[in-house]
Amino acid sequence: MPSYLDEFHARDNGAVRVTPDQASRFAKEVAGDFNPIHNPDAKRFCVPGDLLFCLVLNHYGVSQRMGFRFTNMVGADVALRFSPSDESSLAIQDEAGKTYLEVEREGEPSTDPQLIESLTRDYAAFSGQNFPHILVPLMKQHGVMVNPQRPLVFYDSMSFAFDQWPAPAPSLRFANAELVVNGKRGDVALDFDLLADEKVVGSGRKKLVISGLRPFEQAVMDDLVRQYDGWKSDYQSRG
Repeated sequence: MPSYLDEFHARDNGAVRVTPDQASRFAKEVAGDFNPIHNPDAKRFCVPGDLLFCLVLNHYGVSQRMGFRFTNMVGADVALRFSPSDESSLAIQDEAGKTYLEVEREGEPSTDPQLIESLTRDYAAFSGQNFPHILVPLMKQHGVMVNPQRPLVFYDSMSFAFDQWPAPAPSLRFANAELVVNGKRGDVALDFDLLADEKVVGSGRKKLVISGLRPFEQAVMDDLVRQYDGWKSDYQSRG
C-alpha cells in the first residue's frame, strides 16, 4: 500500500537505501529539522534517526511496546536490510553486518496504515522541534550549552508503550524534559504522551546525548538560534 514515506527511500533487491536528498527533504519537510548534518553536502552527513524509526514502523508495523537504540549513524546510500522477522528483537544492518538500529517489541503488531502514518508523522514533527524550543531553555536552566562551532547532539534511543491496544491513531504531546550534566556530556530525556480524542492512551521517552558542553552564554546561544532560524527561512523561501 502506498505510503508518504515512499518518496524518502528506495528499495533495491531487498535493501533499503536513502539518498542524501531524500534524507534532507524528510528532515526539513516532515520533521522540521534543519540540523546541517542532514544537508546533502554536509561533510559528516547522516540520515535522520527519525526517518529510520519511521521506516521500521512502516515495514514491521507498530507493536504495543517498542524500544529503539541507535548504535551507528547511517551515511549516504547505505544499503540497509529490513529482513522479514516475527522475533521480538530486530537489528537493522547493512550488507556487511554493521548494526545501525536495535529494536525491541512486545505485543501483536498492527499494520493499520492510519495508525502508522499518524504515529510516524507526529513523532517526527515532535522530534524535529527539540531544538531550539525544548533544548535551549533546558540548557539555560542548567547553565550549559553546546559548542556553537560544533554542536554535537546524538540520538541515543527512544521507547513508547500504549496502555490501550489495539490503539487508535494517536497524536503526540510533549510532557517533560530532563537534563543530567556530567562534565562536558549531557544526557537528555524527553517525555511525551500519546493521545486519542484528547485522552492519554500511552506514553514514550526519547533520549539524546549532548557532547562538548560549555558554560551557557545568552548572546552566543541567541546567535546560534538566529542562524538555525535563518537556515529554516532560506529553505522555506526556496520552496
